[in-house]
Amino acid sequence: MTAAAAARIWLRRLYRACAALGGMLFVGVAGFILYQLGSEVFDYIPRSADEFAGYCMAGSAFLALAYTFDAGEHIRVTLIARRLRGAARRWLDAFAMLVSAGLTAYLAWYMVKMAWVSWQLHETTQGLIALPLWIPQSAMALGAAVFFVAVADKSLRVIAGEDIDSTQTEGVARADR
Repeated sequence: MTAAAAARIWLRRLYRACAALGGMLFVGVAGFILYQLGSEVFDYIPRSADEFAGYCMAGSAFLALAYTFDAGEHIRVTLIARRLRGAARRWLDAFAMLVSAGLTAYLAWYMVKMAWVSWQLHETTQGLIALPLWIPQSAMALGAAVFFVAVADKSLRVIAGEDIDSTQTEGVARADR
């Protein structure tokens, strides 16, 4: 096994682990919503349930980015690219991936910086339950950082000549195919 193949296996495991963590946070969204709905039947006040559901939703969305990108499930607009062939297509794909890598690098840097500053300043949430703000922001920062790794990895593979439409999940049954 080559070093590149071993790295791809490790990265795919990282993407799956983040997606699983995102899935758990999504279950947390459902749990907080059910907790809040329970207050309609039982006599209690669901303090900050909507706030925590929002934090879980944001973390869930960010943690799933890398896995869905690696699986080829993000929406790509190919209005121009589908009209090009050969070297022109490869150059456009490489350019698009490099721009994407730059944007996701900025996103990851900003999210990590935001969580770090919140931790340094001991910021807390504004709700009834004062949660340290870096906790929900850390899930977003981790998801953005791993998403950057996925985009940078794909960018390098596209520059090396791999087809931009190839995924590592060929042959996997999907609902839309």
